[in-house]
Amino acid sequence: MFSLQIRKHRREMDKLNLRPEEGEFTPRAVAALATDPGGDTFIPPHAHRRGQLIHAISGVMIVGAAAGSWVVPPGRGVWVPPGMTHQIRLAGEVKMRTVFIEPGTRADLGSACRVIRVGALLRQLIVAAVSLPLDYAPGSRDERVMELTLDEIEAAPALQLHVPMPHHARLAALCEELVRDPSLDATLDDWAQRLHMNARTLARLFQRETGMNFGAWCRQVRLLLSLPKLAAGASILEVALSHGYESPSAFTAMFRRTLGMPPSLYFRQEEE
Repeated sequence: MFSLQIRKHRREMDKLNLRPEEGEFTPRAVAALATDPGGDTFIPPHAHRRGQLIHAISGVMIVGAAAGSWVVPPGRGVWVPPGMTHQIRLAGEVKMRTVFIEPGTRADLGSACRVIRVGALLRQLIVAAVSLPLDYAPGSRDERVMELTLDEIEAAPALQLHVPMPHHARLAALCEELVRDPSLDATLDDWAQRLHMNARTLARLFQRETGMNFGAWCRQVRLLLSLPKLAAGASILEVALSHGYESPSAFTAMFRRTLGMPPSLYFRQEEE
């Protein structure tokens, strides 16, 4: 059975020069894999038998699933539960380090996607784990490294880098338009007219479908989708205007309010 799954994954990923089965189908409960796919890349929808913590050492990943999208800048990681279909858009020179975890190994890892902060200890553990043999000996130092890695993943704080997507088909289509082009002008009245409903009805629908009000959702989308361009070196002025903000100061204020620091410092911060 495993050999059939391996061949399926190879067919899916060979075109992208990715071989996740090396970390997924191993004799141990935890394994780590390094992948450097290069420049802007799209990894199409797929699922893994194991859960995975995907860490971006450089570049930005946007991980999409049925529940929404998660933006993963450097110094962060995203937990993808076992069996969850997802896709990954890579912006810039992304260097991925993935920890594959056998289902049931740690119950506290959860059944939903989330972005976590990868601090200095967890980062070094992941780097060390990548160099370990896939068949490390039970009870060895290598196994203890993996166990500590799991401890740190469980303890890492979750970050608000999530864009929830509605299930309502026509509303989802409008949301996807803004995700594709965050510079678009989007107002509740305009969207209500396009959906042939009144603004109050749309506001209630939007809150019910996403858990956020319309304005907050648009701001979150625009802010999080600005991260790939910032990581690639675009100016704050360019990013602000291409993501629907009237001025760099308005963008910077929103960035600081949401992520706790100005964009000029976000990608230069040192992990504590």
